[in-house]
Amino acid sequence: MITRDMTIEEVVRRHPETIPVFRKFGLDCMDCQIAAFEAVEHGAGVHRVNVEKLMEELNKAVK
Repeated sequence: MITRDMTIEEVVRRHPETIPVFRKFGLDCMDCQIAAFEAVEHGAGVHRVNVEKLMEELNKAVK
């Protein structure tokens, strides 16, 4: 299960199938150096993405 406090890099490394979900929400953070330190929730907030929807789709992608 993916949680809000996981870093974007951690999510993508463990679950590369989430990359299209991040991109769908306009988050190309996985290519950014900050991805190693930025939590999913923070990245969503910076880009004004609904974190609830993002989490739902990320977790759906890994099932």
